[in-house]
Amino acid sequence: MPLTTRAVRLAARASVIAALAASAAGCSNGGPRDATGSLGSASATTGQTDARSSLEALGARYRDNPNDVDAAIAYARALRATDQRAQAVAVLEQASIRNPRSMPLLGAHGRALAETGQYKQAIETLGRAHTPDNPDWSILNVQGAVLDQMGRHAEAQRHYASALKIVPDEPTVLSNLGLSYLLTKDLKNAEITLRRAAAQPNAGPKVRQNLALVVGLRGRFEEAEKIASADLPDNEAAANVNYLRQMLAQQQHDLKKLGRASVPAPDTGS
Repeated sequence: MPLTTRAVRLAARASVIAALAASAAGCSNGGPRDATGSLGSASATTGQTDARSSLEALGARYRDNPNDVDAAIAYARALRATDQRAQAVAVLEQASIRNPRSMPLLGAHGRALAETGQYKQAIETLGRAHTPDNPDWSILNVQGAVLDQMGRHAEAQRHYASALKIVPDEPTVLSNLGLSYLLTKDLKNAEITLRRAAAQPNAGPKVRQNLALVVGLRGRFEEAEKIASADLPDNEAAANVNYLRQMLAQQQHDLKKLGRASVPAPDTGS
């Protein structure tokens, strides 16, 4: 089955949003939507439940001392994890005004902006969150994912390459790079890169789900379903396989009805 524009865009969009959501959890492979998650997972519910339980306390801590960078970042992370993304942006914007030179704060603000679709502002903010002489691979990774969302894939891939010079074989960066290839309909390199990501000992389940997606888009459906369900509990495996089938069926529908398709978006995890 040839890859259509719609199928590719849908896949890449899911991944970028997932990566941004992952940064809400403050790690490279976790969060309400896993950092490299293009397929669903029960861990999303757990992440949101944990975030809601701490939201009130984190909000009180922030309000007691709005100049505290760590308090602002933690509160915004909990807001993002509970889908209050616009409020998270507002908190981080105010905190950034009070602490304009805090790079961790700029990084969090840039991620939050990207997660709400404010890509131009996100790129500008993320560019101030690290320096050329002291680059942060996680920021480079987010910048790449945002550039992919903006359709600037060659620039995105250069950012991933720079990140990989700092952390060779980091699975979250490789996963984003693979999805970037997917966005340009380079399925061969997408699969090669995602297999490399999935082979890393610290690769999370969602890296393998992205690989399953690409394998499915290449027409190897049985292999894709095996990858999608390999290391998950039965209920999550079934959900992921169903999601994969729905996405591939949608691609077929688009081909027949519109003659074009769209792909999910790349990942922007921290």
